[in-house]
Amino acid sequence: MGKLSHAQGPYDTSGVAGPTMTFGQGHPGGSMRKSDIANEIFEKVGVSKKEASDIVELILNLLKSVLQKGESVKIAGFGNFVVRSKGARKGRNPRTGQEIGITPRRVVTFRPSQVFKKYVNS
Repeated sequence: MGKLSHAQGPYDTSGVAGPTMTFGQGHPGGSMRKSDIANEIFEKVGVSKKEASDIVELILNLLKSVLQKGESVKIAGFGNFVVRSKGARKGRNPRTGQEIGITPRRVVTFRPSQVFKKYVNS
């Protein structure tokens, strides 16, 4: 497996998708997909496409597992994924106006870091 240089620093965006690169061409809305991320790992790190795809799956499964336990995921320079519990409440069917009960649930929220916000807005 190839190694990434730590000399770049945690917020160096050289070699990382930036404003001049486009992803998801041909995808509705120009969205980036898991396969696009795996392809970037394949090209930049030098692992096989299968290994790159496995790495993406491993990371996403790890994030899902931690969030499912109700724990937060904090990624420095990127942001925080937090699980919030929402209580039962009353709602309305927008079509009929009929009042309905909304069951309690957990939702995942994302709060971008200041570094990430600055990067997106630059």
